[in-house]
Amino acid sequence: MHGTRYVHTNLIARDWRALAGFYQTLFECVPVPPERDFAGPTLEAGTGVPGAALQGVHLRLPGYGGGGPTLEIYTYSRLADGPSPAVNRPGFGHIAFEVPSVAEARREVLRAGGTAVGEIVTLTTAAGTRVTWCYVTDPEGNIIELQAWS
Repeated sequence: MHGTRYVHTNLIARDWRALAGFYQTLFECVPVPPERDFAGPTLEAGTGVPGAALQGVHLRLPGYGGGGPTLEIYTYSRLADGPSPAVNRPGFGHIAFEVPSVAEARREVLRAGGTAVGEIVTLTTAAGTRVTWCYVTDPEGNIIELQAWS
């Protein structure tokens, strides 16, 4: 589709304020006012969730300036149970951040309540460039890739 532009990725959180704080502190995401607080028939119709109400915020992702994409973090008034995160499950798998040091970023994520998924590894692409990366989770279990290129 000509004229398409990527806008945001959504995370549904148990505690949107705490999760937004994690991404602001560790990855320098910036809130895009106003905070969102939606409820009523239009939201119910759009989501297909009877009695839906949600609150949250958009966070500008780092590295793209004021018009770049956002990470939308919302909490619904009623949350559905979901499967545990897995890096190899079909569908959306993770969000990725390029960082100066994967090891230091991993330590910071773990200190902030995230968990390790795998080890830090370095792969060489077919073009000869090297990427050092690992998977971790945020405090709510969403998978994050940390990567550094050389």
